[in-house]
Amino acid sequence: MLGADTDVGLDGDVLGKPADAAQAREFIARLAGRTHEVVGGIAIVRDGELIHTSVEVTKVHFRSVDATFVDWYVATGEWQGRAGGYAIQGAGAALIAGIEGDYLNVVGLPLARLLDALPELLPT
Repeated sequence: MLGADTDVGLDGDVLGKPADAAQAREFIARLAGRTHEVVGGIAIVRDGELIHTSVEVTKVHFRSVDATFVDWYVATGEWQGRAGGYAIQGAGAALIAGIEGDYLNVVGLPLARLLDALPELLPT
């Protein structure tokens, strides 16, 4: 069994999944023009025993955007259920100036970490 979750860290605060559009707007405005960390964790359980845990951290650089742009993004609804209130793989890509680290970690699953833990998933 695999468990995975993602959070966004900025200034010592955790920006989880926004509760509503107002909080999504707040998160995006706070991230704008700044660099934050996306922290993805995985845990693997086999036969009822925890066999592996790991964490991946990716730095994400947001573009500076104005309130009109933030309103446009929030109106897409893409923020729903997304840590930090954005999805890098969708319209949220327009918010991103660049990243340092694992793109798939930002999407939601640090696949390289998973494959390191379970190399049997790789084709031989």
